[in-house]
Amino acid sequence: MEQLNLNHVIDQVAKDKAIDRASLQETLEQAILQAAKKVFGIEREIEAQYNPAKGVVELFQIIRVTEEIQDPYNELTLEEAEEHGLDAELGDELLFQIFYLPNDADRAREQDERYGDILQFKSQRASFGRIAAQTAKQVITQRIREAERDNVYREYIDRKGELITGIVRRFERGSIIVDLGRAEASLPIREQVSRESYRPGDRIQTYVLDVQRNARGSQIMLSRTSPGLLIKLFEMEVPEIYEGIVRIETAAREPGSRAKIAVSSRDPDVDPVGACVGMKGSRVQAVVQELRGEKIDIVPYSDDPARFVCNAIQPADVDHVLIEEDSYTMDLIVPDDHLSQAIGRKGQNVRLASQLTGWKINIHSKSKILELEEEAREAIMALDGVSAEHVDTLWRLGYRSLEQISNTPEEELANIPGITAEDAARLREGADELIERKARGEEIRPKIPAPEGYDPEIEWNRWPEGEPLSRDVFDRCIRKGRFTLEDIAAEIPETFASVVGFDAERAVKIIFAAREALAALRAARQLGE
Repeated sequence: MEQLNLNHVIDQVAKDKAIDRASLQETLEQAILQAAKKVFGIEREIEAQYNPAKGVVELFQIIRVTEEIQDPYNELTLEEAEEHGLDAELGDELLFQIFYLPNDADRAREQDERYGDILQFKSQRASFGRIAAQTAKQVITQRIREAERDNVYREYIDRKGELITGIVRRFERGSIIVDLGRAEASLPIREQVSRESYRPGDRIQTYVLDVQRNARGSQIMLSRTSPGLLIKLFEMEVPEIYEGIVRIETAAREPGSRAKIAVSSRDPDVDPVGACVGMKGSRVQAVVQELRGEKIDIVPYSDDPARFVCNAIQPADVDHVLIEEDSYTMDLIVPDDHLSQAIGRKGQNVRLASQLTGWKINIHSKSKILELEEEAREAIMALDGVSAEHVDTLWRLGYRSLEQISNTPEEELANIPGITAEDAARLREGADELIERKARGEEIRPKIPAPEGYDPEIEWNRWPEGEPLSRDVFDRCIRKGRFTLEDIAAEIPETFASVVGFDAERAVKIIFAAREALAALRAARQLGE
C-alpha cells in the first residue's frame, strides 16, 4: 500500500460533501478494523484508532498476561512475557501495534523478529496492506454517496407533492431518468401516460410523488399520472386557487384520456367552476395542453352526497337518486336518451364519478326502472289472494319484492291495513314458494291467455330485427296481452305506455315501428303476388 495521508482526503470530502470529519474518521476506523479481523483472525482482540498527526488508521493487538493460556491469540503467560523482555505482571494488557504500511516496513520486521512467535502477523501483513488501502477507498466512496443521497433528500423532501420541471436524460428499464439540475429523478413506467412519448433533451413537467432517504439509484420518484399533477397545474393557472378562494376538493383521472375535478368557493361572489375554466376557457385549456389533450370536467362540489354525485355524473341529467348508506351505494335513474352519456365510453364517466365522490354508482334508465317495478308488482300480484289494492298498499309501505315479504315477520305483515293474520301467513308461504320457482328459472308473473292457436315464435319471425322492436319488448307485450304487430300498431301511445310500462317516448317509437313493420310485410306480400 502506498503511503497515503488520509487527512487531505478527509478534509476535502468534509468540505465538499458537508460530512462531519469526526464521523468520517470513525467510519474509517470501523472499516479498517473489520478488514483487519478478517485477515488476521476474527478471534483477535484488535483496536483501531485514527492518528490525525500521520493521517492513518493505526491498529493495535491486545494481549493479556495470564497464568494459563486458554486463548492463544490474545493471551500469553508471565514466563513468555519475561522471555521476550516484556515488563509485565499477571492481569496486565499489553498493546502491540500492527505495522502494515510501507513506511513501517522496518518496524514490522523488527517486531516479527522479537515477538513473531507471540503475534503471528508476518504471513498476513503483506496482503493486509493492499486490503486496507482498498477498504479506505471504498469507505470514502460509500460515505460520499451516502452524503449525496442525504443532501438530495434534505433539498427535495420539502418539494414532495409539488410540480417540478426537468430535462429527459436517458431511459433505464422503462423508467425515464430526469435531470433536475442538482439531482436526477426517476419517472417509473407505472407513472407514465401511455399516450405520451419523450426523447433525451425534452423538457418534462412532473409531480414529485415521493422522496426516499435510503434508496438505490434515484431517490426522487416522479409521476405524470397522479391526480396531484392535475391539482397543481390548476393551482398554477388559477390565481383564486393559489390564494385559497377556490378549492379543489377532490380529483379523479384516467391519465391521458379524461379527468374530473370538484371545486368549491369560500367567496359566494366567486364561481369556482368559472374561475377554473377562465375567459373563453383559457385556464382549463392551458392545463389540457400540458396534459397532452386529456379532457377535463369541472364540477361544483356539494356537502350533500346526492347532489355531489349528480354533479359528478355530468353532462348527463339525473331524474331520481336512491341511496343505500350501509353499502355506500347510489342508484341513479336517468332519462333513456341520457343513459349512454351517463355511463360514458366503456363506463368511463360513471367510473370517474365514482372515484371523485367515493360512492359506488349504479346507472339505470328510467324505462328500465319502470320495467323492473312493473315486474316486481306482477310478482307480488302472483301471490295467492293478493289483489291490486293489496299490491298498492304493500308498494306504498315499501314492500317492493318477494324477498322483502318473505323476510318480514308475520306479525308485521298482519298490521298492514286489509291483511289479516291468515293473509300474512299465506303471503310469506307464497313468497317463499315463488322465490324457489324463480330460482329454478320458472316464469312466475301472471300472463294473459293467448288466442287459440297462437304460436309466439311464428309471430316473432314477423318482427324486424333490432330496436325498438327487440325480443324483450316482444316478451313484455305478450305478458300484457299485446300478441301481434297489429295489436301494437292499433294502440294509443298513452294507453300503451301505461299498460306495458314504458315511458311515452319509447311507447311512441314502438307503435310507429310496428306500423312500419306491417307496411313492409304488406308490401312484400303484394310483391310476391
